[in-house]
Amino acid sequence: MVRVVLVRHGETGWNKAHRIQGGGSDTPLNATGRRQKTLIARRLQTENLNAVYSSPLRRAVATAQAIADYHNLEVTVEPALREIDVGEYEGASVIEIGKHITEILTMGNRGETVPTMPGGESLHEVQARVWGRLQHLVKKHPDGTFAVVSHYFAILSVICTVLNMPVSQIGRFRMNPGTISTVAFDGAAAYLLSFNDSGHLTGI
Repeated sequence: MVRVVLVRHGETGWNKAHRIQGGGSDTPLNATGRRQKTLIARRLQTENLNAVYSSPLRRAVATAQAIADYHNLEVTVEPALREIDVGEYEGASVIEIGKHITEILTMGNRGETVPTMPGGESLHEVQARVWGRLQHLVKKHPDGTFAVVSHYFAILSVICTVLNMPVSQIGRFRMNPGTISTVAFDGAAAYLLSFNDSGHLTGI
């Protein structure tokens, strides 16, 4: 049995300002995010982690480093774990183009094909690269637990795969910054053990 602790990075200024933050934005954690990374690390300090993997974006690396420090581990950066490339939407206000984002998130609910972000990626492409890399890491750690620090769409694409849901249904989920989700792999079977756990963030 392999357990994978999926951590969404702590809050950034763009999260707080409701700006679209994809794989092309290397935004740092803000003060709240820095507090969150500490609380995440404390929450996971009792886990017997074999490794800590991170997206290359610094908001994820900073969160991962806080976790790794408690376990005397090095953070291994995995480019495939980065956030979706949102192309022309990078940095835009969610309020300004909310209609377009809503369409992308809900098209699959009407049975339509999930589109590619203008100048960027589709959710199917994100799912393929993140799930493919996760499978590689699971094989590398055939028993035990490891942490993966990544991003909203990257992690939700994994959740959809584990639940055998079309990635077009991703709009049915919401996941907050600094939260923890856990999946388990037992041979070919995958299970969702927890989702969007924010109990460690109480008081922020």
